[in-house]
Amino acid sequence: MFAINGVTFSLVEILVWLVVAAICGAIAEALVGFSPGGLLASIAIGLVGAFIGSWLAGALGLPALLTLTFGDVRVELVWTILGAAILVGLLSLLRRPRRRYRRVA
Repeated sequence: MFAINGVTFSLVEILVWLVVAAICGAIAEALVGFSPGGLLASIAIGLVGAFIGSWLAGALGLPALLTLTFGDVRVELVWTILGAAILVGLLSLLRRPRRRYRRVA
């Protein structure tokens, strides 16, 4: 058993949430068309995207869509994917090399 912010998780719950985060991160990467890494990057993007999307939905007063509940934790999948897509979009702007065009005289 693990405890994060007063919520206890079993090992199975943590593994399920990591798989959900990886899937949401991979969907966001496919939507944006940029992938900063492999499986671990997708998991990190999914986890951070969940925080960004939940915060954004709460700030804008948007309803919960496609809620997934496992254990004591609820995650809105649509806002998680949207937050992850925003994060991947920002990463792609920062990491893509700028193309320089030469003038042909």
